Amino acid sequence: MTAAVEGSPPLRMTRARRNALLQSEPVQGFALISPTFLYALILLVLPILVVIAHSFWTQHYLTIDRTFTLENYRVALTEPIYRDLLWRSLYISLTVSLFTVILAYPIAYFISFHGGRHKSLWLFLITIPFWTSYLLRVMSWKVILGYNGVLNSGLMGLGIIDEPSTALLYNSSAVIITLTHAWAAFAILPIFVSLEKVDRTLVEAATDLGDGPLRSFLRVTLPLSAPGVISAALIVMIPTVGDYVTPKLVGGKDGVMIANAIQAQFGKAANWPLGAALSVTTMLIVTLMAGATVLIIRALQRLAR
Repeated sequence: MTAAVEGSPPLRMTRARRNALLQSEPVQGFALISPTFLYALILLVLPILVVIAHSFWTQHYLTIDRTFTLENYRVALTEPIYRDLLWRSLYISLTVSLFTVILAYPIAYFISFHGGRHKSLWLFLITIPFWTSYLLRVMSWKVILGYNGVLNSGLMGLGIIDEPSTALLYNSSAVIITLTHAWAAFAILPIFVSLEKVDRTLVEAATDLGDGPLRSFLRVTLPLSAPGVISAALIVMIPTVGDYVTPKLVGGKDGVMIANAIQAQFGKAANWPLGAALSVTTMLIVTLMAGATVLIIRALQRLAR
């Protein structure tokens, strides 16, 4: 007991010193700036540490072959698996572009010619799907097309099928359906803008000269709205070639596209040169395909005139 009493004054002195130290201005100022300072320090130091670690790893564990070669481009163009994936991606992209334009044109035509004073409301409703994540929209189609999904349940309820179909999901058709829905709004907007620029007096003149609704549409409205159609097709076609998420989630082994192969080369395969060659090859082919599409549509326009 005596020892405890004798030791208490130094303890009280230590607490007093600590309180005085914490209440001093330098310590309080450091407490205020320390979180910001540490955050900035991490942002500055972390990239440097990553570069140092990468350099150490490449020097001691990896051998980089810097010899110039076109072997990876040969593999990208001649290997059957990559060639088939590329053609499948182009087929899916063109099909999605066609279906999207076919779906988007009537909607854009209705809003432009029959929307009246509610055009802004219709355009607002079209943009509502963009309020949700692209990933959620893809997952919703996975639920709709699934084995026990909404579509199978509806078909069984109507008596059209006796058991759930496995042909709705994990194939190219599922990828096409999902991408068509996801990119429909991107096609509607440019077509609508193009239709808004069509001079209504030209349509009235064609009607006065004896053209019916279909003939005036084919000879007046459709050619004048062709720039919007071309823009919509390109806006949909170019990104869908390199889509990765949709075939990953709803494509299965029959819906794999070239983007999945590129990701595998940069990921598990760790073959970056081949991944880069596949990327560049795909980009060049898409560029040529987009240019050919524009030329074909313009040639059809000249023949229609």
